[in-house]
Amino acid sequence: MTELLETTRPAGPGKTELAKIAVAAGLAVVLWGSSFVAIRGIGHALSPGPLALLRLAVAAVALTAIALTRRPVRVRLTRKAFLLVAAYAVVWLAGYTVALNAGEQHVDAGTAALLVNLAPLLVAVAAGKFLGEGFSRSLVVGSLVALGGAALIATSATGQRNWAGVLLCLLAAALYAAGVMIQKVALRHVDGLTAIWLGCVVATVVLLPWAPQLVAELRAAPASAVVGAAYLGVFPTAIGFTAWAYALRRMDAGRLSAVTYAVPAASVLLSWLLLGEIPTLYGLVGGALCLTGVAISRKR
Repeated sequence: MTELLETTRPAGPGKTELAKIAVAAGLAVVLWGSSFVAIRGIGHALSPGPLALLRLAVAAVALTAIALTRRPVRVRLTRKAFLLVAAYAVVWLAGYTVALNAGEQHVDAGTAALLVNLAPLLVAVAAGKFLGEGFSRSLVVGSLVALGGAALIATSATGQRNWAGVLLCLLAAALYAAGVMIQKVALRHVDGLTAIWLGCVVATVVLLPWAPQLVAELRAAPASAVVGAAYLGVFPTAIGFTAWAYALRRMDAGRLSAVTYAVPAASVLLSWLLLGEIPTLYGLVGGALCLTGVAISRKR
């Protein structure tokens, strides 16, 4: 993990460096895709809030260990920077995680991943509205295509519980997008690893009211659920975000962001292999339209 914290070399990346970037980005995609499957697999044993608390607490401990590998550890934050980190921690790390956990109690992992991947489109719309980036033709067309895909997924919901899952996943996507917007401003004042590290700490503190329920549920939870929650904290959260930061530091953000389109594919595949779940035909077609709309919206 210490290699992931190295500073960027001034020279352009060579073949070896490009290979490392590809491995880091691919690792992040697979780990993020697996998180949807892990949440779905252990959602029967741990409620959304307690699961989010355990995941972020484990991530905070893991990121603290990573941060300590930097000698010396120096964290200098202005009041504004801390408030921005705290805001995205509450909205993204805490709020998004709880909403996603709740949503996956009603829909399969693949469908959840397809719906949450609307977040890049929401970020583009928010940037056009609040950051003055405007609304291009591709953004408008992509938005319409993606919304059509989301509507198609919603038509596959056959009951109140499924509808609740779709709405919760859309809420998770909105919270994800809002968190990204806040983090974008926060990163002007603090480095990426520190932001993720402190964000997990703040999110853990925010979720502490669920601690008594977590303790009670852990007493009855199978060992596999506890291991799954620890996996979520260490791998998709701590290692996944650190690997992504390594790649992002060495590659153009616009080009690298296209890699995230593979997250739902990885989630659908892993969900099928490990849980025997696969989205409905409407879900797959709607998810493909969602991803197509996101891709169109980001075209320049």
